[in-house]
Amino acid sequence: MYQYKGEDKPSAVERAMEQIIRYLMEEGLGDGERLPNERELAERLGVGRSTLREALQRLTTRNVLEVRRGVGTFVSYKHGVADDPLGFTLIRDKERLARDLLEFRILIEPRAAALAALHATDADIAELDFLCSSVDDLIRSGEPHLERDQEFHTCIARCGGNIIMPKLLPIIHGAIGLFIAETGGQLRDETIRTHRAIFNAIRAHDPVAANDAMYLHLIYNRDRLQADPISRGGRYAPK
Repeated sequence: MYQYKGEDKPSAVERAMEQIIRYLMEEGLGDGERLPNERELAERLGVGRSTLREALQRLTTRNVLEVRRGVGTFVSYKHGVADDPLGFTLIRDKERLARDLLEFRILIEPRAAALAALHATDADIAELDFLCSSVDDLIRSGEPHLERDQEFHTCIARCGGNIIMPKLLPIIHGAIGLFIAETGGQLRDETIRTHRAIFNAIRAHDPVAANDAMYLHLIYNRDRLQADPISRGGRYAPK
């Protein structure tokens, strides 16, 4: 066993972080699952509450955990990935970034939708229905809907059973927030319509229809971007 010496010895907070991660693995807690409350977790791990609080905060900043105010602490869907691991913020040509992100999504998301249609469980379909309806409601009320939109697409990827897609897509979708702007009424209506078509195909367990619906959804976004590019002052935001 490795013996820590001098400055190499981890602090109490670092040891608590390791214990929390070990606890998540041993208990099999997955994305979006809730951790015990602070008092119970401190007792289980045998650490002080102030130390635990700092460890939880550090794991939250590293996207391992997420805190939902008034609700509790949950395993993050971001899997400990930095918010911009691919350095999209450093790309100056945002129009090209938006275009290339859409082209990349066209390559993988139709297949993700097809896999979801093949493998989605009743619980998966219920979650997709909730997310799809939530996006619809937010769009119609004029409220910000990007985060819920990303959850919808990530849920589709997760339903397909491929362990890579739900880890990769949040990185790609998160980059959209770097240049998001208000969308026009036409795009909002189209987002509602195409999202519903994707969901209906997955619910019907029709992989061909799901593939085609996602493809058309992304193609429409691409065409809108080409018609109203960011570099010409457009206020387009791909979904």
